[in-house]
Amino acid sequence: MQTLQRDLIFVYGSLRRGQRNHHLLYASPFLGLHRTEPAYTMLVVGAYPGVIACGHHAIVGEIYRVSGASLAQLDAIEDCPLEYGRERIVTRAGLAWIYLYRRATGKEPIVEHGDWSRYSADAPVIPSKRPYQS
Repeated sequence: MQTLQRDLIFVYGSLRRGQRNHHLLYASPFLGLHRTEPAYTMLVVGAYPGVIACGHHAIVGEIYRVSGASLAQLDAIEDCPLEYGRERIVTRAGLAWIYLYRRATGKEPIVEHGDWSRYSADAPVIPSKRPYQS
């Protein structure tokens, strides 16, 4: 009997519960909330966020266990490897993939608190336009 490969993924934007693409994770076990180390910056890149691996902010998100087929579907939605790349980070559930934004210009607004669900709930609030430092 062949065992399916399962990966962990950390999601922070449109794939989180209550967000528009969460339906793609309905069949994937939810493993809990997680806050990254403060080594990232969350950017507003339209109707969704992008996280870059530089900065001093912790990113708030959720961890799921996904199949290889689900991960491939998520890669397509995230336009990986063009718009986003995937890297592994340490989470409370083990090593997990995170999608990192590849098209930052330095002009995107920053979500200082690193929580897209909170930001999207407070959409009228203008995020910081302070440039980030790499």
